Formats: sequence, C-alpha cells, structure tokens
Amino acid sequence: MFILICISADFDPVHKGHEKLISEARKIADNESKKLVVYLNKGFSANHAPFFVDFDARSEMALALGADEVKSFEGLHHRLVLSYSVPIRLTQMINDGASDYITSASISLNEIAKKAQKFIDEGNFVGMPKNYTNRNEIRWYALNEFLGSKLKFHIVKELNKDKYSGRLIRQSIIDNDYTITSETRKLLPKSTVEILEREIDKNNIDLGRNWEDIYKRMNTYSIGNLSKIAYLNGKTINEIIKKRVYSNPESIWAAFRRSDYGPVMTRLAISSIEMDVTKQEVMDLMKSYEAENVIPEMQKVSKVIDRAWYVATKTNEGMSAREANNNFRKGNVEVSDAPLSIDAGLNLTRFETKIMKEGLNADLYVDKNNKISVQLKSEGKKIKTNLRLPAREVTYLRYIMDSHFIPVSGTSKKDKKGYKINVKIA
Repeated sequence: MFILICISADFDPVHKGHEKLISEARKIADNESKKLVVYLNKGFSANHAPFFVDFDARSEMALALGADEVKSFEGLHHRLVLSYSVPIRLTQMINDGASDYITSASISLNEIAKKAQKFIDEGNFVGMPKNYTNRNEIRWYALNEFLGSKLKFHIVKELNKDKYSGRLIRQSIIDNDYTITSETRKLLPKSTVEILEREIDKNNIDLGRNWEDIYKRMNTYSIGNLSKIAYLNGKTINEIIKKRVYSNPESIWAAFRRSDYGPVMTRLAISSIEMDVTKQEVMDLMKSYEAENVIPEMQKVSKVIDRAWYVATKTNEGMSAREANNNFRKGNVEVSDAPLSIDAGLNLTRFETKIMKEGLNADLYVDKNNKISVQLKSEGKKIKTNLRLPAREVTYLRYIMDSHFIPVSGTSKKDKKGYKINVKIA
C-alpha cells in the first residue's frame, strides 16, 4: 500500500480548512486504495516558533478527521530555513513510500508550476518573493521537481485564508482568557474543540518559549560566543549588546527589528538562541544532507562560500554586488579558488605583543564600528583588536560571517613580521 501525503500547515490547531483538506485527501486515498498519512512538525513550527498545541493533541485532531496515521518532522525548524527543510521533509516522505502530496492553495496547480519554473531552472530555492501568492506551495512544488517529480501533486481550493487562520484562532483563545468563543467555534471541527478544551483544562497549551534561557544568553554571552550562534549577523549582535539588559519578549523583538530582521528570521534567530544552535551545528546538518543529494546544488555550503568569494572579487574589480550576485545565481560562473584559510594581520599594542603566543584560539566578530575583529586570551589577559586584511578578503570574510550558518575560527601564529591570526572558514 502506498501513502498519500496530506500536509499544508502545522495544524496548530486543526481548523475547518484543514478538515476540508483531509476530507479531500481521504476521498483520493479511498478511490486509489492508498493510505492517508499526515506529517506534522514537532518541536518547532515551520514558522520557527513553539507550538500552541502539542504534537500528541494535534495528532489526535488529525486522526479524528480521517487520517490513517500521523508521522513527525523533528529537529529542523530551529535549525534551518524552509528552502533547506522542505527538501529534507520531501525526501523523508518519499523514503517512507509516498506517491502523492496534497495541499490547499488559492491558485491552480498550473499557476503554481509556472511560478516555480524560475527557481527550478536556477536550482536555487532561497528568496521566494514575499508577494507570491501561496509561495509555500510554490516552494514545495519546485523542490519536488528538483528531487525528480517523485510525488504527484494535488491541489484543493483553500477556504478563506483570512478567516481560517491558525494564528487568528490562537490569538482569539489567548485574548479570551483561554476560552473558545462562539465565533471561533464556528471555525473549528467539533473534535478539535473537544481536544482543545481538554488541553486547556490540563494547562497543556501555549507553553511558549524558555524565555529565561533566551534572556540569559542575550544578556551574558560575549560578542565572540554570540557570533557562534546561527542566524545572528554582525549588525544584530551589536544591537543585542547595545541594548542589554533583556527582560521581556518585546525588548528582544525590538533588537531584531533594529537589525532589519523580518518576523520569520526573528523567530528563527530567537529559536536558535533558545536552543543554543551554533553555526557549526547547522553547517554539519546541511552537509549530512548534501551527502544524500537532498540539498540543491546552488544551496550547498560550498556554493555559499564560492558566491562570497566571487562577489568579493568582482566588487573589488568595480562590479556592483547586485550584478555579481545575479551573475552567480544564473550559474554561469565557475569558482575554484575560494580560500578556506586566510592569514590576517593584527594591530597589537607593545604590551599585547609581549604576552602574545602561538596556538591561541581566537573568536572572530564584527565590532560596533563594523570592523572585523578578534578576541583571545593570553596569560589571563583579554586581547581585542581589528584584523588587517586587503579589501577583497574583508568583503569575502564579512559575507561568510553574515551567512548565518558558516562558522569561522581563528588561531594565532607567528611569522617573520610578527603575529597573525589564521582564519579558518567552514
């Protein structure tokens, strides 16, 4: 028996829009003698936030409406953006024996296919335009094509998205002191209402984030340690440090707004801080899936590094960064010499030179003046100084440090001209 996959949302909670989707999927499954399996995200939602309703309760809601089985995706959404987590999830479904994928959308399958073609041609699924209707469905379709069109897509006409919104339903329950109003009940299947009320009675709803850990890390981590956290760039780290102390969620959101982060990236960054996710951890996870040919070529770690070097080289020659980026995205360039190791000079005082040694571990960061800097300890003394590098290498290293998931590290070394920092990339 093959599986028909039904996935379109986190089902947090399951509302009548999801009920319609499961009902249509059930019809197809029964007509084709297939099994209906719902895959739910676990731990963190696809929007990188904690769930309002836990996995077991959401599973119960889906099963009550006709799903044969519920499976989970876990450990992805506090570590990866959607352009990386979607191919991983698709691959898991395919490996489980899936033959079909069903979702809801306000546009037709043909329209989805047309909009997806640009990304399929480029082989890069990062940066889906925000003004695209049903961009999540476009992303899933495009990445399924990248993986070889192994799943047959079915589209169900979605109900009014402004009305049947999990976010608005959750907010209504919170605003009404964790009761379900008569208006909200109209949006929910009877089984969902019963499960929700039971979970509310058990105080097992809207458990939220571990804000204490988030406050602690944002208030106490050094600039070097913050630079190791995934999805924090140089500007953001300096904004975090500038506005310490943090004691409420709004102050944290304000720090990310000042850094020009949108809501999705803010949630992902906060989740990474909460779970202490490092750039090294994210890169290692990506590389493990690269080895299984799950990650698109243009999204591989090596390509991100190549792009940084190509753009740095071309801007140093006078080309605009936008033009260089566009050229690289078109896939018409080959980069074979992106360095993974760079020796950078130091601006040391006489005292710092005296206590400096070889083999000291160094943390790289971007200082408040937007300069790439380093901090290390020698003989119990902290040394902080800017790195001295040619313009091209500065641009390259800054792109890498702001990539969100490629780690950099440094070690002190000595040559004829004095001490340097050997910077290792990835």
